Amino acid sequence: MSCNRGANTSTPIQSTATPTVTIMPALMVREAISPAGIDSREPELYATPDGRVIMSWVEKIGEKRAALRFASRDGAGWSEPRTIAEGDNWFVNWADFPSVIALKDGTLAAHWLVKSGPGTYAYDVNLALSKDGGKTWSKPIIPHTDGTQTEHGFVSLVPLADGRLGAVWVDGRALKDIKVDEDAGPLPVSMALRFAAIDTQGKVSDEAVLDERICECCQTSAAMTAEGAIAAYRDRSESEVRDIYVVRQENGKWSVPQPVHADGWEMTACPVNGPSIAADGQRVAVAWYTEANDQPRVKMAFSNDAGKSFGNPVQVDDGDPVGRVDVLLLVDGSALVVWMSGTAEKGATKVRRVRSDGTLDAISTVTETNIARSSGFPRIARLGNEVLFAWTQFGKPSRVSTAIARLE
Repeated sequence: MSCNRGANTSTPIQSTATPTVTIMPALMVREAISPAGIDSREPELYATPDGRVIMSWVEKIGEKRAALRFASRDGAGWSEPRTIAEGDNWFVNWADFPSVIALKDGTLAAHWLVKSGPGTYAYDVNLALSKDGGKTWSKPIIPHTDGTQTEHGFVSLVPLADGRLGAVWVDGRALKDIKVDEDAGPLPVSMALRFAAIDTQGKVSDEAVLDERICECCQTSAAMTAEGAIAAYRDRSESEVRDIYVVRQENGKWSVPQPVHADGWEMTACPVNGPSIAADGQRVAVAWYTEANDQPRVKMAFSNDAGKSFGNPVQVDDGDPVGRVDVLLLVDGSALVVWMSGTAEKGATKVRRVRSDGTLDAISTVTETNIARSSGFPRIARLGNEVLFAWTQFGKPSRVSTAIARLE
């Protein structure tokens, strides 16, 4: 199935709701022991149905080799870290990082990126499955079948209702005859958003184009609603408006892409600043960064109908945001949004709770940090009555750090 539509500037501009700040206290965040080793980076968190949180990260081995490692945390603490895969031909990037999730039957699924040719952005998605808790892993599976030496990345994995693994990624096969130059402005042809399903035997099926024209290098994000998978991403209109869109699975078919909110951010290059989506039943939350009207903002919007429509967004930040968001839905219908803010001299990772009616709790600082690219993207996940944070602590070497806050 291929979904295409005209420029998104025809969508009426919606207002941003004026937030009300409540007197609810900020989360009390405390540092926690991290299982990641020295020279680690690019963490990702995933909450499993059985009440654990999986953290994955990349560790450098010497000058050229990298390993994807993971550990799980429950009430008793972290498990011993395990290595999923390692190689000296990986594409390792501050913004395009691996992940590990759990499927319906407990099978673990992981992804990482491997170079497919000499070009800077020639790399493939590699997936692997483990049916024994991560002790052993399958041979790598490539979910895209085009065979081109082009970009395939910014992957979001999602456990489908039928037990299969869903994968959404940014696909550059249309650029196979184009030389990519980061400094040359917008690409003459477009990246696409693609999807495939993978069963527990590694068979790839249901390949689909979800959007034929999207932002070149912003993260995607995916979640499961009561009606099926939903993916959020940064769109790219013909007039270079790069707002946040979603596509939904409904009755086994993918919807036409639609905007979460018409910010109208016109930009001739990719901001490398994708959205984050979370879902619980019919409830969906999307958080994102925009610089529409030259005003940097972190926004969040709720949906009560599995992403068919979204309410007016609220501005979450308190000034100087640089984005790099993650969002988490809580059982009471509220959401936690984490983002980075600050300047080159002083930055911070912050978190704020957005109540179901759009009111805002006070902001907590998770950690003071450098906002350089090497600091990556902070992540968040719920662990029972606690919230776990993970981020790359910039340094020589860098190291993945974690913190915990208790939910009240």
